[in-house]
Amino acid sequence: MLKKRSIFLYPLSFLYGLVIEIRNFLFNAKIFKSVEFKIPVICVGNISAGGTGKTPHTEYLAGLLREKFKVAVLSRGYKRKSSGFILADETKTVNDIGDEPWQISRKFPDITVAVDSNRVRGVQKILELKPETGVIILDDGYQHRKLTPGFSILLTDYNRLMTKDHLLPYGNLREPVHNSHRADIIIITKSPETISPMQKRIFAKEIRKAPFQTLYFTSIKYFHPVPVFNNKKIYPFRYDHEKKMDCGIILVTGIANPYPLLEFIKVNFCETEHLQFEDHHSFTSNDIERISAALKKLKSTLKFVFTTEKDAVRLRGFANIAEPLRSLLYYIPIGIDFPNNDKEDFDNLIVNYVRKNKRNNRVSERKRHS
Repeated sequence: MLKKRSIFLYPLSFLYGLVIEIRNFLFNAKIFKSVEFKIPVICVGNISAGGTGKTPHTEYLAGLLREKFKVAVLSRGYKRKSSGFILADETKTVNDIGDEPWQISRKFPDITVAVDSNRVRGVQKILELKPETGVIILDDGYQHRKLTPGFSILLTDYNRLMTKDHLLPYGNLREPVHNSHRADIIIITKSPETISPMQKRIFAKEIRKAPFQTLYFTSIKYFHPVPVFNNKKIYPFRYDHEKKMDCGIILVTGIANPYPLLEFIKVNFCETEHLQFEDHHSFTSNDIERISAALKKLKSTLKFVFTTEKDAVRLRGFANIAEPLRSLLYYIPIGIDFPNNDKEDFDNLIVNYVRKNKRNNRVSERKRHS
């Protein structure tokens, strides 16, 4: 769902787009320098501001590649309270590296996770400190033209395609849609569980897919709720679309697009209230009180507070959350699925790129000029 914004912002969008186009022209003409590295670098990004599912796709790639290669993930660490290059370890907090990198580092303790707003410096530091690294996943790096990735994956939301949006600040686009041609793969995220061949052709035309690009669809996979804190007793939740659980749920979200999760909760539980906060929201004591008050107002006898995995990272910072709220806080992990058995094809494409590219080649550049 696209936000309705004032038409008076449209002239600003034109000026913003002009600046972005000049910048991209200067990089394309090699007037502005872009650095390549002799190691496979996979960029996961979008041209829409938030909500396309970068984190679960980054985690999917990390989980796939860690079985065969030494993996590093480099992010800028959005809304962290630090600066410069930081390598994640067990001593680093959300304030040090940001919620998403912290989540990835805890989920995959055997891979390298680092943050740096300067992506070139970040890659250099990773290779200096972790010379055994075999592949670097660049999280949210599509607009960082100072670094040329070897392989680019561009995400766009099924329900709000980039081609149906406008440039910031009138819309949500970070750059004009034609710049999607820098990507090797385009993934339409949050798709239905099945996509017909006809639908694939329609979407390929809608997003203006270039001949050298590969198009995939992914859907969200919701797992069973997990306690935010270490509860001794875990409630046996179930998902059954034909029969809702007789529970009241307060859904707490601080993400860009919470609506797919909200709909999922409404389908599976009898009573739902949604407390929506801004993306990457830093929770306060007043927020905790607001959640507790909303919980008390639910009519259901059995009631819980659900949140996202990313929000759970920040809520854990409140060690003094009192009972009963503490034991009633759960987060819902998510993953991705590939409709129509495209998973194997996608996996092979990614693994073969890393295996065959000992240096950081522009695979699709060769395709464009062959």
